[in-house]
Amino acid sequence: MALKLPRHRRQAVPERDLADSAALRADRYSKEDKGDKPREKNEKGLRWQLPFLALGLLRHMSASSNIIHDCDEVFNYWEPLHYLLYKSGFQTWEYSSEFALRSYLYLLFHMLVAGPTSWFYKDEKIQVFYKVRLFLGLISTITETVLIVALSRKYGKRLATYTLAMLCLTSGCFFSSTSFLPSTFSMYAVTLSSALFLLEKYASAVSVSAAGVLIGWPFSILIFLPVTIYSLIKGSFKKVFLSGLITSVSVIVLSVYVDYYYYGKWTSSIFNLLKYNVLGGGESHLYGVESATYYLRNGFNNFNFSFILALLFVAFLPITLKKYTPDLLVVVSPIYIWLAFMSLQPHKEERFLYPIYTLICVAATAVIDIFPDIFRDRFSTEESFMVKVAKVLRPVFLGLILCASHSRTFSLLHGYSGPLVIYKHLEHHEDASPGSILCVGSEWHRYPSSFFIPSYVKEVRWIDDGFRGLLPFPFNSTLGGTAAAPSYFNNKNRASDMQYLHDIDACTLFVELDLRRPHPSRGRDLSKWETLAAVHYLDRELSPAIYRSFFIPYSWHHKNVFGLYKLLRKIPQNNVDQD
Repeated sequence: MALKLPRHRRQAVPERDLADSAALRADRYSKEDKGDKPREKNEKGLRWQLPFLALGLLRHMSASSNIIHDCDEVFNYWEPLHYLLYKSGFQTWEYSSEFALRSYLYLLFHMLVAGPTSWFYKDEKIQVFYKVRLFLGLISTITETVLIVALSRKYGKRLATYTLAMLCLTSGCFFSSTSFLPSTFSMYAVTLSSALFLLEKYASAVSVSAAGVLIGWPFSILIFLPVTIYSLIKGSFKKVFLSGLITSVSVIVLSVYVDYYYYGKWTSSIFNLLKYNVLGGGESHLYGVESATYYLRNGFNNFNFSFILALLFVAFLPITLKKYTPDLLVVVSPIYIWLAFMSLQPHKEERFLYPIYTLICVAATAVIDIFPDIFRDRFSTEESFMVKVAKVLRPVFLGLILCASHSRTFSLLHGYSGPLVIYKHLEHHEDASPGSILCVGSEWHRYPSSFFIPSYVKEVRWIDDGFRGLLPFPFNSTLGGTAAAPSYFNNKNRASDMQYLHDIDACTLFVELDLRRPHPSRGRDLSKWETLAAVHYLDRELSPAIYRSFFIPYSWHHKNVFGLYKLLRKIPQNNVDQD
């Protein structure tokens, strides 16, 4: 006979206790895994007004105070734009129809603002210059605002707010955002395509990527590959593919037609640029060679410790993947692809990194955001002391980075703004005789563009101060203007005998930098030249690296060495004879 044990009924648990238990488990889960899961897609996040206003203010400041960091910005973009508006300006060999390496479609995009502005400010060309800059700042503001909203909706307000602070105040973003360069246009496209990708607008993300490559900088295709490939995988392949294809074909056809109109023959500046640099081997080394660590040093100068944090994003991959899902890794991965590729190239320039500047900010703020997660014990129900310290350190560390960035920005603006200030003085000296000739010697590479040259100056000429490379020539309308292929241009950087004015006595005005070196300065000859204006200019060679790179109160003025950037006027000979 089987033994029967008495059954014990489990005591009923009151519904209130069940609710309390469930709440306790939910609370424990939220404490342990807070921030480890992506935000719900329906969470609003930051509204667009705050980032738009903050970025708009900083981009307006950049447009009005930014210096020109690269002579290529002047001679390959500002000068051709000036020629399209006023039928005068300098031409480089890349714009010769024999080579046709530069796209006029990119210039026409800026003519949307420059054209109407030139009609409104007929005699104020400087206004056109700054209105185009404001236009660039507006594009930067819009694309970065979309990125902030996308980050906020997908990952929460803290990451978005930290990124907003970085975009507003880091030196790299402040200076690159209003530069008239294809690499800056590619930066706009990278920012917008990344934002659209995070918002799951995959077809639009690929279309923007195609426009960024074909209108901006063809070599930036490497930067867009991760977002493009992942968009094809995650979205509707047919829709995404057709979107990119239609955009690419449309831009290429339009670019070829525009090039035909201006170069006077059927050609493609996109293909010519790729052919010269890739298929033809390129000869960019003729314009300078830097070491493999150049971009690491440059990145630190423009982003200080945030650049290091951005590089450490992959070091914390187990945490970042858990917290941000693979999408953010797809967005920031071009940082490493681009740095590796560009570091292998012999010719390096700061502007080549512009396309990944906004991504550096995103990656750096993501690492700052996970500070507590690095120290969190996943099996503990209570936060450790280190986790609490890490939470406090997040805004502190961000603040230190932003202070250092502002210090860098302040140093560059106040140390190297001399050329823009001096050329603005020209409009205040209309007493000079009509048909004046403005001469520039070794300072040709800091020429801020013909937008700063008033009407009483007949022409700007270069003086031989020892430079042996090929200099820009004025567009020659008699030879066909934009369709001309002058014989004095070559792609070997060989100087032409025609590029210099050999009779210096023909100069009415002269711009020079006096760095107090042993070699003579023309401005010191008071019998021939009078100084109309002079401003301080930071002497990079004689100033200590730490003091010239970052503004340190008191020390910046006393530790650095300064020269004088001068505008000179030749004293008429009859006045000299009378004296």
